[in-house]
Amino acid sequence: MIVYKNILTVLSSLLVCINAAAAHVEWKVSVKNMDEGLWEITATASIEKTWHIYDLGPYENGPLPTSMKFELPEGVTVEGDIVPSKKSHRAYDATFGMEIGWWEDEISLSGRLRCDHPGTTVTVHTEWMACDAESCSPPDEWETVITLSDKISPVESGTVQSTDTDKNNGLLALIIEAILWGLAAILTPCVFPIIPMTVSFFLKGDYTASRNKFRALSYGFFIIILYTVPIAIIILATKFIGGDAITADIFNWLATHWIPNVLFFLVFMVFAASFFGAFEIVLPSSIQNGSDAQVDKRKGLGSIFFLALTLVLVSFSCTGPIVGTVIIKSTSGEFWTPIVTMFAFSVAFSLPFVICALFPTLMKRLPKSGSWLNTVKVTLGFIEIALGFKFLSTADQVYHWGLLDREIYLAIWITVFTLLGFYLLGKLKFKNDSDIRYVSLGRLTLAIIDFTFVIYMIPGMWGAPLKALSGYLPPMETQDFIIGVSNTATTINSSPAPENSTLPGKGKYSAFLKLPLGLQGFFDLDEARSYAAMTGKQIFIDFTGHGCVNCREMESRVWSAPEVLKRLSENFVICALYTDDKATVPEADWITTPNGKVLKTIGRINAWYAEQKFGVAAQPFYVITDSDGTVLRTRSYDLNVGEFVKWLDGR
Repeated sequence: MIVYKNILTVLSSLLVCINAAAAHVEWKVSVKNMDEGLWEITATASIEKTWHIYDLGPYENGPLPTSMKFELPEGVTVEGDIVPSKKSHRAYDATFGMEIGWWEDEISLSGRLRCDHPGTTVTVHTEWMACDAESCSPPDEWETVITLSDKISPVESGTVQSTDTDKNNGLLALIIEAILWGLAAILTPCVFPIIPMTVSFFLKGDYTASRNKFRALSYGFFIIILYTVPIAIIILATKFIGGDAITADIFNWLATHWIPNVLFFLVFMVFAASFFGAFEIVLPSSIQNGSDAQVDKRKGLGSIFFLALTLVLVSFSCTGPIVGTVIIKSTSGEFWTPIVTMFAFSVAFSLPFVICALFPTLMKRLPKSGSWLNTVKVTLGFIEIALGFKFLSTADQVYHWGLLDREIYLAIWITVFTLLGFYLLGKLKFKNDSDIRYVSLGRLTLAIIDFTFVIYMIPGMWGAPLKALSGYLPPMETQDFIIGVSNTATTINSSPAPENSTLPGKGKYSAFLKLPLGLQGFFDLDEARSYAAMTGKQIFIDFTGHGCVNCREMESRVWSAPEVLKRLSENFVICALYTDDKATVPEADWITTPNGKVLKTIGRINAWYAEQKFGVAAQPFYVITDSDGTVLRTRSYDLNVGEFVKWLDGR
């Protein structure tokens, strides 16, 4: 239990550090009684070094200005304007084509309220966007409730750090998945039998209990280091040599280009074949033998390090494909995401070795090695096949090949998991499997779960939404046949169009880009603004991507809610901006960035706009604007339907 607690503490601390790394601005609020019935509210922003936030503006078609607003109960009024504590730095900004002001280090915003009833509570709301010389963080906001009290003169009422919820949610999912892969790797025939041999090493010699505990923990530490450090060195070297821009381009290329996605697909198929027993992925025996020989030669920590290295090398034929899976799936995040996920994997993988080394008596409770280990390995092979098709699907959607429509993708998954079910029941047999005289309770339980999953997927062949899998399936728009399809959204949104206007769903790129749920809209912002100006509606901008798992979840779980779908259909002009689409736009629409780079594809243009205008690199990201481009409010990934409705309504 001590080891589990320590490991959880390390993981928790790591997540806190990641959140802190994303924070560039901290706020605190104080209240001061200036006179009878007059209160001064001051919000102070502490800005990270090399970063800045924009001043109060306003900026039409420019950056998001910093603001402080109040939500006031009856009987409380605002007196005067918000006053900053110092003047802003001002200069002409070529990106926005206007003079812009900003603050660095620290800035205080003060506003005065008139209230004759001490003890009244008011809500203070701040909004800002932080930038440095190379990039901007997403627009952020924070609010806190303060009490107007004579006893507070002044006092801090709260602090906040800006975070990127979407990225943190995605990272947490990857960490959990990496931990599960780490635990699964233990139950493979290359790893599980090594546990008793490892424990016997720690029983040798005359060591005190505290010394043995130190040696066991050191063993786990070395396992983690051997898995995490190599990938960290490669990634950090790339970042150091090429800088943030090059690293971001590499990760974007890995996530969206057809070459790495098709390559990843093929690698997963090779991994699956290895798990099925077609061949083994092994390192040269000279490397393994050399490491093993060093265990007896070395003393102290040296012998423990080489024992850990021997474990990593000997188990490579089983852990290699799993490690590859963890690394490949994490390349869609920030540059440090593979490092974090590999750390999580290695912690989970090292746990049983450390625990058994600490408490050797637990060895008696471990199940005996047997044919069930190969069953685990083959099961992982089926899972590898299913996961591999996600990469091929991403390339298919980004480049519009039309190979993996939703029903074809589902048919493959249904077939794969049906075969897995028959395998668990002993109806299929692979090279290294033993004869099965009867079906054990464990196999039967897994088979029931597997076939239940298969039956759940089958209605998707005829258009069932399958919300639990929405992030992994191709979008519903690729489905050729849907039983009882409703055109409600299209009908609601097809009000008479103004003269000389492009109809929703009939504009640029609509031949190969579609909105979900039968909604109609645009894929070019200028067309959306033109139509919005003539209809008097606000614009709902959806920064999305073909390979965006969270985007599909939002569409399936939130957009599909009747109260959300009705508002999107009736109240907004929808504009979906795909940030990973590889279609080339007409030459007249090419964009040349301030550093001279020419952007020619839909995805690169939209991604550049999202980053320059809103400091956003992750999807989904939603923006509501007036027809003239004035930003009214923004929102990221959040599956709370009620809060999304409030946001749409501006409440």
